[in-house]
Amino acid sequence: MSFETIACEKKDRIATIMLNRPEKINAINPQMTVELGEAVALFDADDEVRVVILKAAGRGFCSGADVGGMPGGREQARTARGAEAIRRSFKGVQKVILGLQRMEKPVIAQIHGPCVGAGWDLASACDIRYGSDDCRFMVAFVRIGLFPGWGGTWFMPRMLGVAKAAEYLFTGDFLGAEEAYRLGYLNKLVSLADLDEQTMALARKIAAGPPIAIRLSKMQLYKGLEMDLETAMQVAAACETITLTSEDHKEGVAAFREKRSAAYKDA
Repeated sequence: MSFETIACEKKDRIATIMLNRPEKINAINPQMTVELGEAVALFDADDEVRVVILKAAGRGFCSGADVGGMPGGREQARTARGAEAIRRSFKGVQKVILGLQRMEKPVIAQIHGPCVGAGWDLASACDIRYGSDDCRFMVAFVRIGLFPGWGGTWFMPRMLGVAKAAEYLFTGDFLGAEEAYRLGYLNKLVSLADLDEQTMALARKIAAGPPIAIRLSKMQLYKGLEMDLETAMQVAAACETITLTSEDHKEGVAAFREKRSAAYKDA
């Protein structure tokens, strides 16, 4: 796993993807987009991985897309691109965002410092978010005349409510850590010194759980948003049939009866 803009590791069934352009507060350039897509696909296919943590190096999570190559930026693209070429270029973005949400394993965002623009959307594509008391969020796109092309208009009303989403989408104002926690966007708010330890503790807890049940739960967590209750109940019956006939279920029941911790196998 050799990357230039991110760093990845795997240990004890927990995979970590770290944004690694600290000199740019991890601004996302085209290369990082490609590498993120590759890392997400890699860990999604790895049956030894049960949980993924998305974190960042340096003083902040992500300052958004790298504006250097945009019109008016310091490093403008050498050749002008037409509208269709620009639209197609977002396929890499879609691979990252959809890959995170559709990945069978739970993904935890570990957020500190600024989390802006595409960075906010990236964090929103994760299932759980732990933040430090110095983190803060901003749409950013509106401040430079852009639409949130990384999925913000889908994520924000679902996570903040329509009225609050409208406020931040239209103004580009900052959302502070305390308010993000109060609104339920952050699952947990801790000191920066404790962020690594607290996030890893959650990852270990999930990694020790039954992988089949957790994977099916994540799938239906999002698919269920698109279904009526009757359809969701039918899918739930199919999922429960899988878990009831699994070795994980047998091990879970045996561990409960024997008053010990369950030892679930990779699946």
